[in-house]
Amino acid sequence: MSNVKEIVDSLQEYSTEIINECFESRFKNFHHKIIALDDDPTGVQTVHDIPVFTDWTEETIEQAFDDPRQLVFILTNSRSFSEEETKKVHTDIAERIARVSKKKEMPFLLISRGDSTMRGHYPLETEVLKDTLERKRGDVIDGEIIIPFFRQGGRLTIGDVHYIQQAETYTPIGETEFAKDRMFGFQSSNLAAYVEEKTAGQFPKDNVQSVTLEELRNLDLDAIESKLIGLQHFQKLIVNAVTDEDIRVFCIALYGALSKGKNFLYRTAATFTKEVANISSKPYLKAGDLYEKRSANGGLIIVGSHVQKSTDQLNELKQLKDIEFIEFYCPAVKEDDAFQRETERVQKLINEKIAVGTTVCVYTSRERLDLGEDRREGELALSVKISNSVTQFVKKCKHEPKFVIAKGGITSSDVGTNGLEVKKAEVLGQIAPGIPVWQTGNDSQFPGIPYIIFPGNVGGKETLKEVVTILEEQ
Repeated sequence: MSNVKEIVDSLQEYSTEIINECFESRFKNFHHKIIALDDDPTGVQTVHDIPVFTDWTEETIEQAFDDPRQLVFILTNSRSFSEEETKKVHTDIAERIARVSKKKEMPFLLISRGDSTMRGHYPLETEVLKDTLERKRGDVIDGEIIIPFFRQGGRLTIGDVHYIQQAETYTPIGETEFAKDRMFGFQSSNLAAYVEEKTAGQFPKDNVQSVTLEELRNLDLDAIESKLIGLQHFQKLIVNAVTDEDIRVFCIALYGALSKGKNFLYRTAATFTKEVANISSKPYLKAGDLYEKRSANGGLIIVGSHVQKSTDQLNELKQLKDIEFIEFYCPAVKEDDAFQRETERVQKLINEKIAVGTTVCVYTSRERLDLGEDRREGELALSVKISNSVTQFVKKCKHEPKFVIAKGGITSSDVGTNGLEVKKAEVLGQIAPGIPVWQTGNDSQFPGIPYIIFPGNVGGKETLKEVVTILEEQ
């Protein structure tokens, strides 16, 4: 796709000064509470100094509205849920947000933060949110904004086609391993066709609107705002983007449409949450930024993701000779006694090594569980059982690890909420592009330690090794 690179290279450059002036003039009048529902914990990979809540009780949602910061995250981890559970959770959340917003007389902007490689419960999540909000509030959601762009991961949208960029190669998303996901697979790289495919034709591709790169680079804000104002009946709108500034320009037009009473839902990757909330960029974290206290114990690394990138990163990490590597044999999950013995073996090794200051890496065996066709829910159930055991490795660790890394979206959510028992965390920032760090709260299993949420599909081969090296510099 050499023409894709030619398109990118030919794009008109922005004047940063002009963009920021336009942005600030509209953002100062935008006072909505911004709530991002995160279907796994990696959605905070572009922001810092932001709270993350790990439950969605009405009390917690009131706390979120009361927090002085405009942007808050609520971690649902719904990518690991069944469709039935996903529907229930999103119904509950939308009902509670509607009640709290009315009680506090505070408008909100609700983002369904999903995967930049398009996996997840789409369109179920935004459909449930729309139906629930319209039923509880009586107003209408005019459209759905779709923005999977995520620069740090090399996810670009050009000509309505979503790509993964590696060096100068642009691969349409439908041709990647992510599109072959057993739970959330798809075929279409063109996002309009993706919408038609995922909605089973309910929203035909010819009725999907898009904001072009030409409109963004020409700062044609009137044209973009006109498209937004024209959306109706939950019509879809795609935003093309190759830089963060493209999203920032789109937000200028978006604020204009919102001020005229339009109402949207948002299915986006992480970049939109940063830009719409005007979160500044921050240098990547170093060892001195990460630790509240010194510890003689080892750290704990959990690798659960099975995508090829995670396996490549694990193999590279094995070059660090001071790390103790322990394979967790997952096929044992098919037989209860064998699985129990395997779990006890790994836990014993973890406790012994961390106590003597050795950092431990526990990784699930690399072969994918496969129960055969039409047994996806059964595979998901076994995966959840494995994930529960992995989180117990953290929860039952007898000695506080000096840091915890969890590799993979579902793994990192389960480790954060069930293993570390985090109720509320603060996002410190990123330790590498697209890799966020939480500081665990006082009510967690191990308070005040850095928890690194390492997405399965982010970084180069050496990134995991580089992150561990930084953490070992304490």
